[in-house]
Amino acid sequence: MLQLLRCVPRALGTAVAGLCVAAPSQPLPRLLQPASRLCARPFGLLSVRAGSVQPPSLLRPRGPAPAAAAAAGCTPKIKEEKKIQKHKSLPKMSGGWELEVNGTEAKLVRKVAGEKITVTFNINNSIPPPYGEEEQPSEGQKIEEQEPELTSTPNFVVEVTKDGSKKALVLDCHYPEDEIGQEDEAQSDIFSIKEVSFQSTDDSDWKDTNYTLNTDSLDWGLYDHLMDFLADRGVDNTFADELVELSTALEHQEYITFLEDLKGFVKSQ
Repeated sequence: MLQLLRCVPRALGTAVAGLCVAAPSQPLPRLLQPASRLCARPFGLLSVRAGSVQPPSLLRPRGPAPAAAAAAGCTPKIKEEKKIQKHKSLPKMSGGWELEVNGTEAKLVRKVAGEKITVTFNINNSIPPPYGEEEQPSEGQKIEEQEPELTSTPNFVVEVTKDGSKKALVLDCHYPEDEIGQEDEAQSDIFSIKEVSFQSTDDSDWKDTNYTLNTDSLDWGLYDHLMDFLADRGVDNTFADELVELSTALEHQEYITFLEDLKGFVKSQ
């Protein structure tokens, strides 16, 4: 029995040797190839973690090219806007109005017969969309040929105070969109009164707790009296037309200044 067990390893060795001789010279193809995967991290990131001295191109900080391109893009636009600018200086209002400008806010002041009339407006968001829903340019026509002239039509507030009075009559006015650009003389008013209230002259900021009347619920007879009240104090259609011209010039002026500031800001980066 012991002799038989001693022969087993020898027999196995002979069998294994026979298999090695019979094996093909080329390795057997792998039946299951692992699918190739995209690297989850950028190669640039791997090289940084490997201790690369020079940062890879994917992680290098962006150079001045984008800023220079932005600044260069502003230059022709500034030249174009200055070329089409109608008023190099702000136009004056007729009727003895004194103009005060503080950035985008403008104030017109006039004194008549013991009263002080102050009109305040802001040019921000004062330009309506160039096209309405039914006024989009048709196919085959150039937008430049149909693009209307941009006009600033801001809301404006008229404040009337009397000498020695602690209250001011405040009328919030606006330009109805359907009246903008109308030249029909049959249209009596190119602006309208939206709200009316009384405010204290001692308060720098008007209070929302004071009663405000919306003219949608106002009797037409009383509304006409309020419009006549404004006209007697110089706030009429002529004033409204000149206000549009002034506001448009101020808006264009501020727009050009904004482009120049934008150019200088991005160029300095």
